[in-house]
Amino acid sequence: MTELRERTHAASGGELPRGATARGEIATGIRLSFAAGLGMFPIGIAFGVLVMQTGLPWWTAPGLSIAVFAGSVELLLVGLMAAATPLATIALTVLLVNFRHVFYAFSFPLHVVRNPLARLYSVYALIDEAYAVTAASPGTWNRWRLIAMQLAFQSYWVGGGLVGVAIASFLPGTIEGLEFALCALFITLTLDACRSRKQVPSLVLAGLSLGLSLVLVPDNALFAAMLGFVVLLIGRHLVARRSR
Repeated sequence: MTELRERTHAASGGELPRGATARGEIATGIRLSFAAGLGMFPIGIAFGVLVMQTGLPWWTAPGLSIAVFAGSVELLLVGLMAAATPLATIALTVLLVNFRHVFYAFSFPLHVVRNPLARLYSVYALIDEAYAVTAASPGTWNRWRLIAMQLAFQSYWVGGGLVGVAIASFLPGTIEGLEFALCALFITLTLDACRSRKQVPSLVLAGLSLGLSLVLVPDNALFAAMLGFVVLLIGRHLVARRSR
């Protein structure tokens, strides 16, 4: 019991547990990334192929994956860029889609990363998969394990995009339906959320936002639904804080 408390205390401060090495913790972080990485890589391939089929330069795939590193946003940006969407609309859309990361930050173990540059990278690489993996094993993270996991995730995504670019250059025609990859990604995230009763209210709020948007502003239903959902999530968070 004493050893367990020491390991938990070391992890909460970002230090190495007793008997552990930096190399071993890095290997553990990479190993913990495998399960989610298996899902990220093929979606990255679809993203790379979609970039090429949309007519954008090949370097758009790795460029977005490095500058933005948010799979859902990147898939959305491809369509927005191809349609020459105004920059202000793109910026607001990105803000709304990624606003959920604000809630991630409340329980993400960022405190274990003390180096300013490493801490900045950890904030930048706080994606859905990284949050899910850390939430599954709270109190066990240190800076080596956390950063290694996040670097592995970005490697899977960037690598998948480059493979997709290479595949697209050999295809004789276009593959229909790749734009559905974004919808499929969100469906997967929604199904994962359904497994927890705590997330049921958020699912109800999402359905309410979409339903009202389809009725009130059918021409801009998706944008209005995202905006309304963000507002409702903020309201839910404030209510939850007051009830504690």
